[in-house]
Amino acid sequence: MTVSDPANPVTTCYRHQGRESLIRCTRCDRFICTDCMRSAAVGFQCPECVRSGNRDVREARTVFGAQAAAGGAVPVVTIGLIVLNFAVYAAELMRHSVVKQLSLLPDALDGPGEGLYEPMASPPPGYHPIGIAHGEWYRLFTSAFVHALPTDPPFGPAHILFNMLTLWMFGVVLERHLGRVRFLAAYLLSALGGAVLCYFLVTPYTQTIGASGAIFGLIGLYFVLSRKLHFDPLGAQRQLIFAVVWLVAASRVTSWQGHLGGLVTGVAAGLVIAYAPRARQGAVQLAGLAAILALLIGATAVRTATLHGDDTADPQGRDAKGGTHGRTVVVAGDRPAEGVAGRASEH
Repeated sequence: MTVSDPANPVTTCYRHQGRESLIRCTRCDRFICTDCMRSAAVGFQCPECVRSGNRDVREARTVFGAQAAAGGAVPVVTIGLIVLNFAVYAAELMRHSVVKQLSLLPDALDGPGEGLYEPMASPPPGYHPIGIAHGEWYRLFTSAFVHALPTDPPFGPAHILFNMLTLWMFGVVLERHLGRVRFLAAYLLSALGGAVLCYFLVTPYTQTIGASGAIFGLIGLYFVLSRKLHFDPLGAQRQLIFAVVWLVAASRVTSWQGHLGGLVTGVAAGLVIAYAPRARQGAVQLAGLAAILALLIGATAVRTATLHGDDTADPQGRDAKGGTHGRTVVVAGDRPAEGVAGRASEH
């Protein structure tokens, strides 16, 4: 039988009482066996001290508040948006009526055939009002996922291809620095900003489609963030100049209203995200983006009230020139006149 020496007592691991140990945790000074030893900057620590230390370590974040650990992750939101755009496009190819159902349409009458008609206070039988002014607010967002069909001039399938290429180029960089939630919020706000300006400025019974408003928003957002970071792998100034030139040069065949609205909204969102004080960064960013959203919702409500007023101003359905409302507007024939949002940029 082994008799312990009172002068030199046997020390055991505090977690495994039957295991002799001569090593102490450098943090709590308790004895630990080889199974409980965790390498530390100096010596070894026990599992409990390691867990406690990890809780005390502040999570690394980017300048804009996103988790730094997510920086090298797969750009899930960017990929998801691209997949969703192509999924809607596939639905368009199978059913051309999807364009009419999801496009940005302020105020019109739906009647026989595929035509849209000018709104009037008392539509005849077989005609019913459709559009944002009649509660279809979802069109403000869904229109950003609809693109020109292959038979639609002047761009056809190039419309979605250039938009998605630009979304990938800017989305990968922005999502890495902003994080998924901020990036998605900025993208959707830009899409909404472009849609709201179209809602104000385009002829009520015409359609507008395309992701270009959101894409222009990403260009404006990237320009602001690159100035803050002093890091510009995509050439922000060159991209912004090209976007503005395209906005003006293609204004006769694209929706310049959607492009301009998206660009301005993207810049505004970028200023909110980039220059929020670090002390309360998340709260200030949330409040700023919410304020932009509230402004856009308010503007939409004002425009809706105006359109309702226009519909009821002349119960006979005559316009300012004395013409009768209700004449057909060909939808499937002349796509440029419908306000198709064109390419954001060519890269």
